[in-house]
Amino acid sequence: MQKRVLVPIASGTEEMEAITIIDIMVRAGYEVVVASADFSGQLTMKASRGVTLTADCRLVDVADDEFDAVILSGGVGGCEVFRDSPVLVEIVRQQMYEGKLVAAICAAPALVLAHHKLYPDALMTCHPSFENHIAKKNWRVKRVTYDVTSNLLTSQGPGTALEFAMEIIIHLSGKAHAWSVAEPMVTIPTLHYHEIGEA
Repeated sequence: MQKRVLVPIASGTEEMEAITIIDIMVRAGYEVVVASADFSGQLTMKASRGVTLTADCRLVDVADDEFDAVILSGGVGGCEVFRDSPVLVEIVRQQMYEGKLVAAICAAPALVLAHHKLYPDALMTCHPSFENHIAKKNWRVKRVTYDVTSNLLTSQGPGTALEFAMEIIIHLSGKAHAWSVAEPMVTIPTLHYHEIGEA
């Protein structure tokens, strides 16, 4: 059965993260729903560096849908919209209650998850400049951190977006499928995805 993932976006979303996530999820063969969390309901918006992003639908239109993963990009402006969106927070909370994968990168773990105390006991990372938003007992200095108990995946920033996206595939579909996505992309050898096929 095809996996279905939700990628919210908003004005100020970090485009490298959002585009990398969307692209890799498409390469994995997943149904990717890109939803606008902007309060105006606009589908086309400017990302943090001025790149134009376009959503498939409004977040409110898919609020009751089921997803195998909800994936939050960073970017301070976008994360502030996420943080202040009751619809988005409720979607993440429901995903959490059901034990389904939530993944957040850059500022999102701090400004959205930690702000709303959604995963008070989970190990997580985020962009180093937002480290003080995460409780010391939860903070991990890792490019990508997975908390198995909470089924929460977090990562640090634009430079870790590829690793982050590949880890999402591993957790949804296994290492062999992740390798089938990574191999034709000629991923960086130090990411060790060249070894996935041998695992």
